[in-house]
Amino acid sequence: MTTKIAENIRFYRKQLGLTQEELAHLLCGKKSLVSNYENGYSTPDVYTLCRLAEIFGVTLDELVEWKGE
Repeated sequence: MTTKIAENIRFYRKQLGLTQEELAHLLCGKKSLVSNYENGYSTPDVYTLCRLAEIFGVTLDELVEWKGE
């Protein structure tokens, strides 16, 4: 299974002109949370993925870009 979650979080955040700190605030977390997501050190849980999709105005499929292999 491959996803592009980390790349997409960075892409959509930048599309909205948000800093990592601003996005973290919207997620009620610290800047390091978003940094870890964008660098692939951790993966958001389902609740956070839903919240990110809502913030970015995209579907979960668009955010995750899941491909079974």
